[in-house]
Amino acid sequence: MRTDIAEALIDIEAELRRLGLWDKIPPSSEALASTEPFCLDTLSLPQWLQFVFLPTLYCMLEEEQPLPGRCAIAPMAEEHFRGSGRGGEALLEALARVDELLTAVAPE
Repeated sequence: MRTDIAEALIDIEAELRRLGLWDKIPPSSEALASTEPFCLDTLSLPQWLQFVFLPTLYCMLEEEQPLPGRCAIAPMAEEHFRGSGRGGEALLEALARVDELLTAVAPE
């Protein structure tokens, strides 16, 4: 299961890069310290995925920490990309896969 999650995270990163949404310069520490969900007040969704979501899950996998029991990133991404014309279908599929995998490992 963890391998499947890691593969989906790699797909997310690859799609962000393919879409030209991968930033070379990280946001400020103040922007990353936002207390809003998804750092909506300081980061775009692609920035949040790159600088918060992916590193957090990679770290949890690497350190064999318990994973979140629920995840629903795909609906947020669908809203973000709606009408953008960016062609982010593969990114949305990878995010939906992570949502499904993390929800599947949730304790009963």
